[in-house]
Order: sequence, then structure tokens, then C-alpha cells
Amino acid sequence: MPVKTASLEKSTNSKKNSKKELKFSKETYIKWYKDMLLIRKFEEKTGQLYIQQKFGGFCHLYIGQEAIVVGTASACRPTDKHMTAYRDHAHPIALGSDPRVLMAELYGRKTGCSKGKGGSMHFFDKEKNFMGGHGIVGAQIAMGAGVAFAEMYNGTDNVAFVSMGDGAVRQGALHETFNMAMIWKIPVIFIIENNNYAMGTSVERTTNVTDLSKIGLSYEMPSKIVNGMRPEDVHDAIEEAANRARRGDGPTLLDIRTYRYKGHSMSDPQKYRTKDEVNDWIEQDPIDHVLNVIRENKFLSEKEIEDINYWVKKEVDESVEFAENSPYPEPHELYEDVYIQQDYPYIKEY
Repeated sequence: MPVKTASLEKSTNSKKNSKKELKFSKETYIKWYKDMLLIRKFEEKTGQLYIQQKFGGFCHLYIGQEAIVVGTASACRPTDKHMTAYRDHAHPIALGSDPRVLMAELYGRKTGCSKGKGGSMHFFDKEKNFMGGHGIVGAQIAMGAGVAFAEMYNGTDNVAFVSMGDGAVRQGALHETFNMAMIWKIPVIFIIENNNYAMGTSVERTTNVTDLSKIGLSYEMPSKIVNGMRPEDVHDAIEEAANRARRGDGPTLLDIRTYRYKGHSMSDPQKYRTKDEVNDWIEQDPIDHVLNVIRENKFLSEKEIEDINYWVKKEVDESVEFAENSPYPEPHELYEDVYIQQDYPYIKEY
């Protein structure tokens, strides 16, 4: 069984949602809803297309975890850097990437965000400062700290956000990185997207320390648990951590509790958890929560909500059409965008 998170609210009553008590603006809630719904529908369509064998390789969906990326995006600056693991479709969408080029990447097409060479696990968007999804478990932890160090070295006040799953925190590189990040006060925010399971092993079966926020304490790194099913809570935690980093006070570790409604990957039979457990978390759906706030505060009419739903469907449909009509990379492109040392002794032989 996964770690029980008593701090997560199953529902938010209308009294708490009353307009006078809301901290965030109408515009913020509408953007959260649009972005989360776009991510959800993009991922649902991705799952359908994968089953239809429109593309291959590994495929990891973000369904259920959307509040983390939209809460992070609303609390950061456009110049901040972002890096994650291979469950990476949602991050660039939340940062403003065109879903068309993301879908084209899934299809392995030339118009994709990584020119069709990365696929599902290696999205990248330099213009949006999304520094990639990474396939090696935990590798992004050290690389993300390196990106943050570069920002500090260059004298900016930008922050790097490094996301990882709860399974990745078992990697030794995490501890080396945490130690160095605290010594040098690197402006990096370590985000554990804690969905209770690695590939299929619960947190309780992998560690005696089920409160993953405690991992940062031995380095005296500020650490806290965050409700990852509510974008409000994520935004607040990210904003606090980012302000600390920009002041020169160093990194923060956030154990953001969430849940993936689908399997670890498309090939996951999900035999390690019960339907009741999944349904219990579905009751905390972040999209439903935000939509309830919008309705209870009359931020949008039902017609306007329908218009957003239509826009999202149109975006996803056009993304598929764009991908399917895009060309594959030319054979010579296999040798492009690859590091090469021109004066290497044997380079002429190739």
C-alpha cells in the first residue's frame, strides 16, 4: 500500500471556495483549468494513439498529476529553467509549448520539438526554457543542479526546477548533488513528484523513511510536504522556494504528494494497487477541484466552460493532424545535432 497522506483534502467545500477567501485571481484559475484540461486530453489521446501503434517506444502519461506543473508554471518566471525525467509531456505544455510539435515528436517527425529524434521521453524546448525530459533515472537531479549553477555563475537570479519521481530518490547522485547544492547555495528547487510508486513498488517497500521530505534534513536543506492535487498549494510552495533561491539562500526540497491515474507506462498492468485506491485519489482530481472553484465563484458561464472544452479538443485534434502530416527526418539527419570534435585524428575516415 502507498504512503497515506492525511494532509491531502478529498474535497474543498463551497465555504472555503467563497470568493472573498480566494487568494488567487479569476484569471489564474481559468488558466489552470485550461492548461490542466489540455494536458489531460493530450495525454488521453496519446494513450489512444499508442494503443493504435501510431508510434512506439516507451510512453509514460501524466494523468492525475497536472496540478504540479501548472502550479509550478504560475509561480515561476519565464526565464527560469525546468528539467524532469521521462514522464515529460505535461511540463512543456504548462510552460507554453505548442502541443503540435510535441505530438509530432511522439510520431518521430521532423517537426517535433526534438526533431523527431527524442520521442516520448526526450521532449525539449529551449525557447520555453524546458531543458528536457531524461531517460536515465535520477540523471536530471545532478544535471539540473548544474544548470542552476550556470545561472548563479552567470550572475542571473534565475532558478532551476528539477523534477523527479519517488523512485529516483534512491539514486546515489541525489545525495552528492544535495551536498554540493547546499555547500554552494545553488538556486535549485528539487521537486519530488511523489505518486506513491516507482515502476510498481510502493514507497513503503523501498525505504524506512516514508516522509521523503526528511531526505533534505541531513543537509539542512529546507524541505516540506506539499499537496500535489491542488495547484494553489503547489504555487505557494514553489513561490516560497523560488524567493529563497533568488535571495541566495540555496535550494529547497519539495515532497509533492500526487497520484498517477494510469500505470507507470503504457505496458504496466497495475496489479500492485487496487481499484478502490485509484478511485479514492480520483475523488481528489485537481481539474474537478479547479472547475468547482470556477463555477462556485461564477468566474465563467457554462457556455464559456464549453468553449474552453471545445478549444482543448480542437488543439488536440489539430496536434494529431499536424503530426500525421509532418515528414520523417531525412537519413542524413542521423548524423546531425551530435557532438563531434573536428580535429579528432580518425574523423576523416567517417
